[in-house]
Amino acid sequence: MMLRLNLMLLAALMASALFLVRVQYDSRRLYTEIERAQNEFRKLEIEHERLQVERRAQATPARVERLAREQLHMRPATPAITQYVTLKGTAARPEVAQ
Repeated sequence: MMLRLNLMLLAALMASALFLVRVQYDSRRLYTEIERAQNEFRKLEIEHERLQVERRAQATPARVERLAREQLHMRPATPAITQYVTLKGTAARPEVAQ
């Protein structure tokens, strides 16, 4: 009877020891995954900031105007090239272009 109890206690002790080893292993693995994910987050955050700066640099008014002039062959609107459309029956009022 005592031998059977001792064997059961030994089995319970071994099972709890194996469970403890498994839990520690999982804990270390998850900690490593968290560290990896945090490093990836930092890299992505830096990349996002770099892209934001680049976007702001690409959208400057001087650059947009230069691209419109050079690639789209656009030019500023002047009163000499502005055409006004009026409704029938209303007097045409010249608008001042700014």
